[in-house]
Amino acid sequence: MSSRPMKRILVTGSVGQIGSELVMELRKHYGNENVVATGHRTKPGDALRESGPFHFIRIQERQQLEGLVEQYDIDTIFNMAAILSAAGEKRPQLCWDVNMNGLINVLEVAREKELARVINPSSIAAFGPETPGKNTPNETILKPKTMYGVTKVAGELLGDYYFHRFGVDVRGMRLPGVISYKTLPGGGTTDYAVEIFYEAIKNKRYTCFLKEDTVLPMMYMPDTLKSFIDLANAPIEGLKHHCDFNVTAMSFSAGELAAEIKKYIPEFEVGYEPDFRQAIADSWPQSIDDSPAREEWGWSPDYNLSRMTKDMIEKLSERLLG
Repeated sequence: MSSRPMKRILVTGSVGQIGSELVMELRKHYGNENVVATGHRTKPGDALRESGPFHFIRIQERQQLEGLVEQYDIDTIFNMAAILSAAGEKRPQLCWDVNMNGLINVLEVAREKELARVINPSSIAAFGPETPGKNTPNETILKPKTMYGVTKVAGELLGDYYFHRFGVDVRGMRLPGVISYKTLPGGGTTDYAVEIFYEAIKNKRYTCFLKEDTVLPMMYMPDTLKSFIDLANAPIEGLKHHCDFNVTAMSFSAGELAAEIKKYIPEFEVGYEPDFRQAIADSWPQSIDDSPAREEWGWSPDYNLSRMTKDMIEKLSERLLG
């Protein structure tokens, strides 16, 4: 099997935190009309809707997905539609329905229409308390304790199955927490790392829902977008893994992030009131070994904690304060 180039792309979940920025990045690379954005209910921003095609679909309805693939002659699907960790614990059945029934629809359409590529991201939520917590290897114990994590492990296995059984080129990476100044997160356990910047700039005060010493792997959005495009374009001949690449850029605690922000906003005050998300965070690794991604498709992040914090404060202050 050899890689076929991406020309006509469909993105599910394109109104979400990553999806909304991924669509715009893909449109820069492949042309506005060649990247079809889809969402379920949330109204897309003007830039997303006006820069290229947008359709409301329900990913669990296969005919809707199939119709768009045929209408636009799609060859690649980025499957970003998902119910995330914290939201998934509140509605586990919906989490399974969207994350699994939606994914198998994507994979079946890709199989039947012989698409060039499916990109289906996984997450550090695939890990669990039994997983080694530091420098977590790519091959390790996957016993998550959240429905979101369960769907991500199942998604990795399903993607690998479709690759080996049907020859569908499915790829994915286990994303850490993602930080962005453009879009708010949507119900994840690492959401604090975005919220804290908004509150620091607007109110100079933030109450964190995780403990001060909780360390988690993170990535800045420009690196996240780069990881998607780099993996999607990697020659398949060099890939030993397919749907389960560890990727990371940095690891820090809530307290370390607060201290970094205080370098720019000295009067910033942080309190810590852990809620149900603390147990989720405690089941995830503190740091990740992503050497297979670096070796097999040249993954290399550009941002560390200090560079990300500086850029976030500059860009977000401009947005919020004018």
